[in-house]
Amino acid sequence: MFIWLERPGHSAVTSTLTLTELLAQPYRELSKSRVSAFFALLSIYPNLEWIAPDLQIADRAAQLRAAHRIRTPDAVQAATAIHGGATGFVTNDRVFRRIDRFETLVFDDVVSAN
Repeated sequence: MFIWLERPGHSAVTSTLTLTELLAQPYRELSKSRVSAFFALLSIYPNLEWIAPDLQIADRAAQLRAAHRIRTPDAVQAATAIHGGATGFVTNDRVFRRIDRFETLVFDDVVSAN
């Protein structure tokens, strides 16, 4: 995925909530070096736009949460993808397949197929 993202003409969006999710384990393990490495890499990654939740995203997330019975963090992630115009969603959580506004690629399915 990251190799694809580095190519000219490719782009991706993600919620700032993603950084919260990625940093939780290194913080739990008290690994300041891993926290710094993740933050340094992801905050400047080429062709990756970070979008902070705003009122419009919160409203869309509430609609998605109600319609698809998904958890709030998942709804915020999906609403951010829709807001950013994403046509695909890369995840390891099958719950996103409930949303028809983008195509969902589940990592485990790709790994299992190989």
